[in-house]
Amino acid sequence: MKLNATLSLILVLVTFLLFTVVNNYMASGVRVDLTENNLYTVSDGTREIIGELEEPINLYFFFSGKVSQDLTSLRAYARRVQEMLEEYELIAGGNIRLTVIDPEPFSEEEDQAASFGLQSVPVNQAGDELYFGLAGTNALDGEEVIAFFQPDREEFLEYDVTKLIHSLGAEDRPTLGIYSGIPVESSVDPRTFQQVPGWVFRDQLEELFQIDTLEELDSESLSGINLLLLVHPKGLSETDIYAVDQFVMVGGKLIAFIDPLAEMDQPESPGMQMPGGSSSNLNRLTEAWGVSMREGQVLGDPAVALLVGGADGRPVRHLGIVGFTPEYLGREDVVTADLEIINMSTVGILDIDSVEGVRAEPLIVSSDQGGALDTIQFQFLQNPEELIPGFSSAGEPLVAAVRLSGKAASAFPEGPPGESEVGQHLSATEELQVVVVADSDVLSDRLWVQVQNFFGQQIASAFADNGSFVTNLVDNLSGSSALIDVRSRGQYTRPFEVVENLRREAEAQYLQSAEDLQAQLSETERQLAELESTRIEDGLLTLTPEQEAALLQFQDEKLRIRKELRDVRHQLDKDIEQLGSMLKIVNILVMPLLLTGLLLAFRILGLGRRSSLS
Repeated sequence: MKLNATLSLILVLVTFLLFTVVNNYMASGVRVDLTENNLYTVSDGTREIIGELEEPINLYFFFSGKVSQDLTSLRAYARRVQEMLEEYELIAGGNIRLTVIDPEPFSEEEDQAASFGLQSVPVNQAGDELYFGLAGTNALDGEEVIAFFQPDREEFLEYDVTKLIHSLGAEDRPTLGIYSGIPVESSVDPRTFQQVPGWVFRDQLEELFQIDTLEELDSESLSGINLLLLVHPKGLSETDIYAVDQFVMVGGKLIAFIDPLAEMDQPESPGMQMPGGSSSNLNRLTEAWGVSMREGQVLGDPAVALLVGGADGRPVRHLGIVGFTPEYLGREDVVTADLEIINMSTVGILDIDSVEGVRAEPLIVSSDQGGALDTIQFQFLQNPEELIPGFSSAGEPLVAAVRLSGKAASAFPEGPPGESEVGQHLSATEELQVVVVADSDVLSDRLWVQVQNFFGQQIASAFADNGSFVTNLVDNLSGSSALIDVRSRGQYTRPFEVVENLRREAEAQYLQSAEDLQAQLSETERQLAELESTRIEDGLLTLTPEQEAALLQFQDEKLRIRKELRDVRHQLDKDIEQLGSMLKIVNILVMPLLLTGLLLAFRILGLGRRSSLS
């Protein structure tokens, strides 16, 4: 037995050494990613961003190794993060300098992590703090951090790290241009001459980005911006639409909040507003890319309808005011992946047609119960319950927001409109980056944020993720096209499904046996209680021979069931141990032998080709 164990160990060592020698000799520069989702293969967008670095940047990866000794899953994720950062360093060829730091408690390294603003998490009663974050600096004293690598954002790990590197490598902050058909900035109400505060989303964007407010849509106004945000662009002329088209063709990014019925679009003077007067669309532009908004129709959805006050004061569901929860948001898109609810009102319906070269990815969709309502139904609506009679479901999800990317042709294939004075006309783009949202009310404060005056200071408390939605959109599209193309990846941490199935089966047997035992115990205790109340002699409980035999039989049965429970547990451990042994054999012996054989085969084929050529 000992001889077999010794020979097995020698065989494993020889195989490992042989594989190492062959690997170093023939494939020192070859890297093969065998993971299911290519977790260790960085995307082309990441390679492009790293390749554009003009000056070296420093990355400091902080992970509390000693403090996290008992956090196995977190340590596995940290190992993946470090290996990805090392891959970045290898690709950069000297333009990325990685330093791995273990910030032990009360050390200078811990002070350094705190100075970068990294987040710490208490892990034990002793008060030890765990750090798991990334800080980066560039030659111009620029600084970017990922405060803590949240495990639930594992699929966006590459995007988050690449975004940090892109921010450090960018010379200037991108400029956002906002053109709005409704007042979103602070202004004076011409009807009351009172100051009207600006929308909170606009203030949030101003804190994070450089913003230009656009009064006109022409080539001159659009020339100095990287990203165009259109809010309810009603009544645009052909010249305006052509200017936007050429902005996109030249590589500009576009976010458009259009609306079949913009409730926040109020006329300046009191009076009746004609149906359709508060609608906007960009169909003249987006139809060329496969997207059009239905005219005169609003999305209704009883599955996500929000409660509002009815005619009699009681709460009722409003089919046209909806709250989209995670199951209706694009979970594989970095913009919507972490959002919990987006509230929208009188949302439009986007029809998607296939256009060669254009990739359309819905960001927000309705439930299968969604359907179309006419905008005329909302013009004089007094009671939301009036929308229910006659409503019919489409039987399939309807799209409320979509991301467009890829290659696209101009919406003006014959050139500019007659009155336009332009230089060179661009007929196509290789880098289409457009997001269309069929609602502008989603940006209004009433649907997502409550603003209160606190000792003279305006405090905004969000109750929905509308603000995060638009901020994520702008943050994502304000980066380079290479960064936008870095999509979500799979997760490193994978459950042992076979082991979990074994455990569940054994526990099911265990629980069933435990329930049977408990039932028998309860019944016996009941019988013993009856005996105790009826037969007491001289203060002592006496039992008949039959009752004593029944008690002994129960005790034997109890021991038998307990033995069965132990056997179930033992078999569970045995099955898991056998599975673990098999996996070890595959990882330690079979895979090295297989890879070694493949390398030898390639080597022999290579030598054979050289011999035939010579």
